[in-house]
Parts: sequence; C-alpha cells; structure tokens
Amino acid sequence: MLHPHDPAWPERAARLLAGIERALRPLGVAEAFDHIGSTAVPALPAKPYVDLQVRVRELPAPHALDRALEPAGFLPAGGSRPDSPGVHRDVPRGREAVPDDVWRKRLYVHDLDGPEASILHVRLGASPWGRYTVWFRDWLRANPDARDRYAAFKARTAAEHAGDADYDDYTRAKTAFFDRVQEEFEAWGRVPRDGDVSPR
Repeated sequence: MLHPHDPAWPERAARLLAGIERALRPLGVAEAFDHIGSTAVPALPAKPYVDLQVRVRELPAPHALDRALEPAGFLPAGGSRPDSPGVHRDVPRGREAVPDDVWRKRLYVHDLDGPEASILHVRLGASPWGRYTVWFRDWLRANPDARDRYAAFKARTAAEHAGDADYDDYTRAKTAFFDRVQEEFEAWGRVPRDGDVSPR
C-alpha cells in the first residue's frame, strides 16, 4: 500500500496543477493551488496517488466544475462507499468556529490505475481544512521527528488495513494521528514565515 518517497511525485504534482490552473481560469474562482499529503513531504512513504488541492472563493455548480476539469483529465469521485469520507464535505476538525457550509468540497480523480494517479480536493478558501493540509505538510517538512512519527504510524495503520477492499477505513484510522498533533501543527502553522504567501 505504501511506497518509498518518489522524487518524481512533486514534478507530477506541479505539472498537473498547471493544467488545473489553466482549466479553472475561465471560472475565475481559484485562490491557491497546493500539492498536499504525504507525496508532498520528502522522505515520507505514501500511497502512489499525488494529492492536490485547489482553494476557491466559492464552489462553482457541480456541472460547471466537472465540465471545466474534464479536459485536464479529472473526473468526479463518488467514493468507494456511500459514507466515504471527504467526498462532498470534510469532517469538521480544529477549534475554529466557522459556518457549517464551509466544510463543503468536491473530490476528483485522475488516472487512478495509471502512472499519473492523483486525487484533487476542491475546497473553499474559508475552510480550515484548506489551511490545515498546507500547515500539516509544511510542519512535517520542517520537523523530521514528526515526519518519522507519522511514517511509523502510517506503516502500522497500513499493515492493519492491508486486506481491506478500499482505503476508507485506513483513511479514518489516520485521523487518530491528526487528533494527537492538531494543536501542535496548527500553532506552528499560524506563525508567519519569511516568503510565505499561503493564505492563513
């Protein structure tokens, strides 16, 4: 399930994000384009699916977003099960008081059985999840000990779910680590840093 970090993952992410940016430009809603998840952290093992994120001012109508992203090779994801996490909305987390509406999202997949496999999360710019994914990525990059703790946790969790028919329970199980480190990476993420242009 998990693969050693591949230096080609960031290159794939950059290429795909450039295509997504071109595809969404006519809609005029995109605020940020991010390579997130484990494939964005050097030396961290990961599933071989590059996780991407677009943060938008507002979520376009589903048919408009689907139509815009299709030429870039991204198709709407339905999830493995009716209750698959993170398909149409994120599970609320953190202590920020935000309207329930900001957790809405859209999920897309690209070439899942091929060499360009990737997953695209389209989130509202107001969503704490959009910030958390970037803060968590950057926190792991800056803290090798945290990265190694996460790698060990993921390896154990992947082994426990090796026989599963899909990734849903593995995804849910990983939240235990996020719960443990949420305050730590969130506090780290809120500190401005030189050259940081990510929305906070």
